[in-house]
Amino acid sequence: MKVLVCISQVPDTVAKIVLKDNNTVVDESGITFILNPYDEWYALVRALELKEAGTAEAVHVVMVGRAATEPIIRKALAVGGDEAIRIDADSTDSYAIANYIAEYAKSEKYDLILCGKESIDYANGAVGPMLAELLDTDFIGFATNIAVAGNTATVKREIDGGEETDEVNLPVVISCQKGVAEARIPNMRGIMTARTKPLKTVTPAAVEALTSVTHYELPPAKAGVKLIAADQMDELVNLLHTEAKVI
Repeated sequence: MKVLVCISQVPDTVAKIVLKDNNTVVDESGITFILNPYDEWYALVRALELKEAGTAEAVHVVMVGRAATEPIIRKALAVGGDEAIRIDADSTDSYAIANYIAEYAKSEKYDLILCGKESIDYANGAVGPMLAELLDTDFIGFATNIAVAGNTATVKREIDGGEETDEVNLPVVISCQKGVAEARIPNMRGIMTARTKPLKTVTPAAVEALTSVTHYELPPAKAGVKLIAADQMDELVNLLHTEAKVI
């Protein structure tokens, strides 16, 4: 069984976001980028667990991005991926990204494609379902457990108010979230071997994006904190009523 894991590069959660060009572009000069946690901690690690159990033969990772993203891709190889593919394109459009990956995946005939439930920058969770549609396969989202036996995957997924268990034939696209695997930290051996693992660059398919970013907006600055003495309950109630307007 061949497994493909879709990964993405995102800003570190502690990065300070600065906008430029009339708020149409994020200034990346001071940003530290990381591997999207949902892709790394859950989708990639679960794929590696399937390989270690003898269920999967190979684990490949794929990212849409320019050459500057290669250090992030190498980290996925350091965690344990066997081979990496970089689709040489820039895009914030989920449809275009899904098409780029689908065109590559069609030629490789992957049995299982895993991705994180969402990226922590745009948080729209759209690439996985679109990818499944483009590949004409089933899609299961929000997986918390994945088991594969023969040509069948058994998937537990979170739903409103509970959890359900699905069975689906391969190939299938599954998005992963917390619970599906335990996060791993690359060890020194993994970091060293990642330098020599294959990382090939692929020309993207000709796809017209359906959406574009018109501008960004930063969230409003947080208001200051007022501390009220424990014995000043009347003042606290008054502030909650007149300023915070929550009562």
